Amino acid sequence: MRHLLDPLDFSVEETGDLLALADRIAADPTPYQNVCAHKKLATLFYEPSTRTRLSFEAAMLNLGGSVLGFASADSSSAAKGESVADTIRVISGYADIAAMRHPKEGAPRRAAHYSKIPVINAGDGGHQHPTQTLTDLLTIYRRKGRLDNMTIGLCGDLKFGRTVHSLIKSLCRYPGIRFVLISPEELRVPDYVISEAIAPAGIPYTEVTSLEDAMPELDILYMTRVQRERFFNEEDYIRLKDTYILTTDKMKLAKPDMAVLHPLPRVNEIALSVDDDPRAAYFEQAQNGVYVRMALIMTLLGLTDKEV
Repeated sequence: MRHLLDPLDFSVEETGDLLALADRIAADPTPYQNVCAHKKLATLFYEPSTRTRLSFEAAMLNLGGSVLGFASADSSSAAKGESVADTIRVISGYADIAAMRHPKEGAPRRAAHYSKIPVINAGDGGHQHPTQTLTDLLTIYRRKGRLDNMTIGLCGDLKFGRTVHSLIKSLCRYPGIRFVLISPEELRVPDYVISEAIAPAGIPYTEVTSLEDAMPELDILYMTRVQRERFFNEEDYIRLKDTYILTTDKMKLAKPDMAVLHPLPRVNEIALSVDDDPRAAYFEQAQNGVYVRMALIMTLLGLTDKEV
């Protein structure tokens, strides 16, 4: 039995196999519509989510399985004080696989320790978000045809953005990657991400504050929102929330084939007018999340792809 708790839980080869399966599903979902018949996915979401929870549910339903679970801690026994360990022990008897989102870092890992079914980390605090990373990788691959030899710009909240941390860790495994880290001083990438991921891999990177200056060199621009829920006070959030806004004028500075990704939800960091630009990839990115999660559920349940 395997879990997905960290984006590096799968090797580069295994990640490639999973993305290839997701790509086949995207091209033709019909052959996969009953592979999870009589299987159940438990969605254990201790904090709000739209895309991640619903894409997991859509993925399981698309595979012919069923879904049970809760959408907030208030609607679960956590409100009565039940521990994550006890919850997953119980859920292990109800479902075949579980996806957990939790505000505390490490909660899905603790759940996996006590679980009798595969556990998928659907986001733990400001720590990791491995299924979003797989979604990002699939989107980059489908746009660029590769995952190597690119300059990746990450912009906005690089301190609390778990999607950023997970994506950096994964991309560090591919040759020819270079990072441009675009943020205000207060929201820089944490030192541990650089010391544990970027530096050991020998990946070149620059830390800058100007989005405009960075635009011409980027193959991928990964925008993020400044997350109100991660701040300790409202004043800091208000001061920083509008630091970077991607507009059509700024897009004129970019390469013709650059792709703009965003894990969503967006607030105002990407102007609505950018949506019409063919380089805007964030809504197809959200759709790719369903295909990735379908492939991941199949992989963790040991279900073979009869199309290969």
